[in-house]
Amino acid sequence: MKARFFTTLLFLSTISLTGFTQDPATLRKKQFNLDDGLAIDGYDPVAYFKINKAVKGKKELAVYHLGATYYFSSAENKEEFKKNPAKYEPEYGGWCAYAMGAKGEKVSIDPETFKILNGRLYLFYNRYFTNTLKSWNKDEANLKSKADANWQKIYH
Repeated sequence: MKARFFTTLLFLSTISLTGFTQDPATLRKKQFNLDDGLAIDGYDPVAYFKINKAVKGKKELAVYHLGATYYFSSAENKEEFKKNPAKYEPEYGGWCAYAMGAKGEKVSIDPETFKILNGRLYLFYNRYFTNTLKSWNKDEANLKSKADANWQKIYH
């Protein structure tokens, strides 16, 4: 009787734990700024670092990484990304860094409005006479600290 009870308890515990965890790809698809799985509106994440410019990628140079598809402007950039995807992925799941810091909100971005800070890619909203990169630059340390904390609450 005791053995059956403990076996049932163990089984139910396993079901409960697996029900609350999600694989990384599923979590990223839910929390990242993706358009039908496409990250950064199809812009090449490596180009931001190599030439400090937003460059549209090509569908034929795509890489799927943990729930997100990235496009690249060259085979060289594609291979560079595959060596270390975490280095090139945008912070805060590709959402606007300013909005994440100011209000903890997931706000869309303009992929051509960006900043590389301490080897990380930050993207910003820039439409309708509102360029949040300018606001970010005025209080960067504070906003970055708040954005880091807010993203941890959302993503974990």
